[in-house]
Amino acid sequence: MHFDQRTQQALRAVGLETADLETASTAIAEAVDADANALADFFDRHDTVYSDMDMAHSSTDYPEHSVDFLDVTTHAAEMRGWLRFETWGAFVEDGRILDADEEYVELTLGPTIHDRVRFAADRETLQ
Repeated sequence: MHFDQRTQQALRAVGLETADLETASTAIAEAVDADANALADFFDRHDTVYSDMDMAHSSTDYPEHSVDFLDVTTHAAEMRGWLRFETWGAFVEDGRILDADEEYVELTLGPTIHDRVRFAADRETLQ
């Protein structure tokens, strides 16, 4: 179970039993796995994506990126990995899908960027 001791105590204080906590923990891990797979699929489907990343040498508000791959792993509620572009890469964590068609996603890039970055299959989605 990935809930810390304080969270477990608080959840028990509002009436949840150990079995409820285990069920919630399993549901969270399954949701994180599903999101990780959807994120990997997004980057697999698109050789080129656009982002709202602030890049020093970009002449556009929504720079274009050539994607090689997203390698992401999960453990309980944690999601971490590596997003590799054509000439550079970034550590990623905590990704999520922003639309039902899975064509618009968000990741935390770091440790040097420390910001949420949105990626889409086209620039119009980011505007």
